[in-house]
Amino acid sequence: MKLELQSYSHPWAETVFLDCFKPNYRLWALDQGGELIGYAVVAYLFDEAHVLNLCTGPAHRRTGAARLLLRHLVTAAAHDSMCRMILEVRKSNHAAINLYIHEGFEPVGARPGYYPAAGGREDACVMALPLLI
Repeated sequence: MKLELQSYSHPWAETVFLDCFKPNYRLWALDQGGELIGYAVVAYLFDEAHVLNLCTGPAHRRTGAARLLLRHLVTAAAHDSMCRMILEVRKSNHAAINLYIHEGFEPVGARPGYYPAAGGREDACVMALPLLI
């Protein structure tokens, strides 16, 4: 929760994290020397892996940590026979959008008003990556 609270203007509640401990979810932690520096939550729905939360701490941004974690998620999902990975990202989060594009994701749609924001709601860009099996 500490990392979540440091990283987002509208963080997930602890109950949301606890609800993700189910068989169709995958939770990953990125550890560096015993310190949690990032994590991801992915839901498996039929043959699709949906990235719900991908987070690296402020001190570890732009270090390759998120890329390493994302590549692990993609590899694990392909190994688990998922055909596609999807995610939503704030339209204003250009750093994350660029990361996803460089890792092969493509914009496939939008979700108007998807995220809470200081001035009301913010749109999400929906991105997808086909997984080779």
